[in-house]
Amino acid sequence: MNLAELFQHETGLLDLPSCETLFKEGDPGKVMYVLMSGTADIIVRNQVVETIEPGAIVGEMAMIDEGPRSATIIAKSDCKLLPIDKKRFDFLVQQTPNFAVHVMRVIATRLRRTDSLL
Repeated sequence: MNLAELFQHETGLLDLPSCETLFKEGDPGKVMYVLMSGTADIIVRNQVVETIEPGAIVGEMAMIDEGPRSATIIAKSDCKLLPIDKKRFDFLVQQTPNFAVHVMRVIATRLRRTDSLL
């Protein structure tokens, strides 16, 4: 599921210039983001664990459990991101069950990848 395609007509995107930080590991988090354009690195304990491209999500764990951010996100190029708050997240889960499955798969894949790297 490419979320950039699902949300292609959205407005209110957040601009994140190259080399800027979206959020840091340990920060509080109540919003997740869909990367609409650009590339960004996911960094855990000062190690790049993934480079994401349009359609990827970040901040999904903090959205679900309202805990601190588990990673730092830094733009590799100029990025546009769609913020998704708790209310919209809950609506998407209810209205689009494949969205919920997609988020669970992303979490599982990232957890396995990060465990193998660290």
